[in-house]
Amino acid sequence: MAELITVDDPDDPRLHDYTGLTDVELRRRREPAEGLFIAEGEKVIRRATEAGYAMRSMLLSAKWVGPLRDVIDAAQAPVYEVTPDLAERVTGYHVHRGALASMRREPLPEPAEVLRTARSGEGQRVALFEDIVDHANLGAAFRNAAALGVDAVFLTPRCADPLYRRSVKVSMGAVFQVPWTRLASWPQDAGLFRRHGFVTAALCLGEKSITVDELAARRYEKLALMFGTEGDGLSDAALHAADELVRIPMAAGVDSLNVAAASAVAFYTTRL
Repeated sequence: MAELITVDDPDDPRLHDYTGLTDVELRRRREPAEGLFIAEGEKVIRRATEAGYAMRSMLLSAKWVGPLRDVIDAAQAPVYEVTPDLAERVTGYHVHRGALASMRREPLPEPAEVLRTARSGEGQRVALFEDIVDHANLGAAFRNAAALGVDAVFLTPRCADPLYRRSVKVSMGAVFQVPWTRLASWPQDAGLFRRHGFVTAALCLGEKSITVDELAARRYEKLALMFGTEGDGLSDAALHAADELVRIPMAAGVDSLNVAAASAVAFYTTRL
């Protein structure tokens, strides 16, 4: 059973994992370097533990001690009980869900191993995100992937961290449900998908592109859907590496969808 510790000093060094959570640049550097990530809210904490992530500690307001008692009892980590005011002073924002957990990161699997082992349904559908910088967009895309049966997600080296608190929160813990990893180099690693039998389809606005409905009609057994960064979309190098160029038809003068919305459309339309 984990020890329940009441803390009333915001400068207590035991709360180090939770300090300054609003500083995005700090967290981007610090969390991967220190091997941790922050799970926020009861559902997300439960999904993280159910996915096998080990807990470093928990930071809870009193009202969450009861609902999370089973998690507390199973945790091999200290649990710090604090007031909502102290939690805000430590983290830098109002922790309206009242529950935070510091979790240990796991080493990322090799991309080839993910392609070999991630499977659901009749065929395989994986997603690749190139240089997505907005954590909310990435979290939403992971939630789409989990909900719509995508087998795995691959990120390019400069893509945002899906285990950053904002990404995890927006995904509602879906980042723990979908196998994912980061490619070592891009677009050099594009050939990896082809070597494993995948057709790569790049979502773009190109004139030579086919519609997503045409892509779905081809019913490729193994399909890797590629999505580009906010604003500019996929790089020229990524487009040249793709087997298919694909567009989502637009109306009313709208040129494109947000990358998270586009992923939902593509995942749903090409499901097998």
